[in-house]
Amino acid sequence: MFNPSRDQVRQFFFDVWTKYHAGQPLAGAEQPALEAVLAHPEYHAILDHPERYRSRDYLPEAGETNPFLHLSMHLALSEQLAIDQPPGVRDRYRQLLDQLGDAMRAQHAAMDCLAEMIWQAQRHRTDFDSGAYLACLDRRLGRT
Repeated sequence: MFNPSRDQVRQFFFDVWTKYHAGQPLAGAEQPALEAVLAHPEYHAILDHPERYRSRDYLPEAGETNPFLHLSMHLALSEQLAIDQPPGVRDRYRQLLDQLGDAMRAQHAAMDCLAEMIWQAQRHRTDFDSGAYLACLDRRLGRT
């Protein structure tokens, strides 16, 4: 399994942004990464200055959002939807999209569930609970 370091993840997004501005072709995960970046203009200035932001710490307890983590969550969701893993996530996302009427709102709603499940797995030192993830999405949809 690919497990990039913090610096590798950040460099990946800096490289995608640089390629985009240079008009260079994107490959693999770079295209969905760019889509996430373009949907978040508030992060463009950060990506314009890798020397300033490459090593910056973001403190959630201080109300700071880590833009690289946020963009990575978009990318993780994109991968899940592409392969429907866990099975049923794609259908639930489509229902969120229908319900919310906006792709970013639907992605952010799904990402809230994804983040919660990752946090729970880390906190309890357990595997990712796909059933709980899908149940969270169902709650977002008003099913339970």
